[in-house]
Amino acid sequence: MEAVNQGSCAVGIKSKTHAALFGLKRPASELSAHQKKLLKIDDHIGTAIAGLTSDARVLTKFMRSECLNNKYVFDCPLPTIRLVTTLGDKAQITTQRYGRRPYGVGQLIVGYDDNGPHLYHLCPSANFFDCKAMAIGARSQSARTYLERQLEDFPDAERTALIRHGLRALRDSLPNGTELTTANASVGIVGKDESFTILEGEELTSYLDNLDEGGPPRRSGRPKKDATTKAATETATADSAVPETTTTDTTATETPAADGDAMTDE
Repeated sequence: MEAVNQGSCAVGIKSKTHAALFGLKRPASELSAHQKKLLKIDDHIGTAIAGLTSDARVLTKFMRSECLNNKYVFDCPLPTIRLVTTLGDKAQITTQRYGRRPYGVGQLIVGYDDNGPHLYHLCPSANFFDCKAMAIGARSQSARTYLERQLEDFPDAERTALIRHGLRALRDSLPNGTELTTANASVGIVGKDESFTILEGEELTSYLDNLDEGGPPRRSGRPKKDATTKAATETATADSAVPETTTTDTTATETPAADGDAMTDE
């Protein structure tokens, strides 16, 4: 689970007609490109990962093989729940054998089949859950807080509104001083009469430019003190300083004022 918590944030949301994934891409170093967070499994299934990318490649290869085998044998898409169940069985084997370790990756899996859109969360422990909305990865608690507050709006949300909700949740997971841009964000969506499609780069410009339109106000970090507030604080600090006496030396008089300035700058 620690490997999942160290991975960048991934968000999943579903409505009555669509299921969408959102990933926060980040480079391994300043010299490398952004790592992919969303992977296409089949025309109707996609996944978002958080954790060890090498383990994710093994699991996604297995998922693609299962989808191809089902299409070859039965000539129809593999139901999402059947794929997730098979994947959970594969992940559970590694938890009971002493010679192997669990897969260090968490997955959000979306799909659309005859039963409508689906969103599943698969843990490294091989447990999987059917979710209405979910966020995993580093600082995902902030994203989950947004999802819980807006949960009632998701079922009836249209495609555009659903994407904006997911991007807002993803933005709340960013550290201070980091903005959500077309370079570090990616979106994957699947729905009725729409195969799984990944949106990246300039395709996200229209969504990011109007991200706050029709949505709740953006959560802000620690408020900054303006000049008026800072001046009033400094005046109050100076007034509360120890009054000068004939027995108080210069060092003792300046000490409270210095502490007050340090507190004000914070």
